[in-house]
Amino acid sequence: MPSSERLGAYVKRTHQALHATKQAVLKPAGLTVPQYAALLHLSEHPGISAAGLARACAVTPPTMNTVLKNLQERGLVDRTPHAWHGNVLETRLTEAGQTVLADADARAVRVERALAEEFTEEERTTLIALLDRCVDLLEAVRPGPEPK
Repeated sequence: MPSSERLGAYVKRTHQALHATKQAVLKPAGLTVPQYAALLHLSEHPGISAAGLARACAVTPPTMNTVLKNLQERGLVDRTPHAWHGNVLETRLTEAGQTVLADADARAVRVERALAEEFTEEERTTLIALLDRCVDLLEAVRPGPEPK
């Protein structure tokens, strides 16, 4: 198959460009894209575990533990034992974390808005539908775990 027909390359290139742009706009806020994603999800789901946050942010649990350790060292999140499950740490934004997130989110939203404004409303609707179809297909053809 010619490389011009490999849709995955276009999707990856788009993802890399979006990630690099967000990384650049988040730098003045003192955050990386994974740190921003973690803070954003924490603002919507306070008390979520590191494992749940890793799934929500599409990173491995060890990666999320590193992200959370760095955020905790900066005073942006607090981690406390769960009331019933002592080995599970609940994670919440601190006041400082909320302030940093507000700044970072305003920066990230500008990128998202610029991207959205590149398309008409009809094109955006079509693009979203097409990307949803891609996800549906890829999830349907993804092989399950190998039998033991």
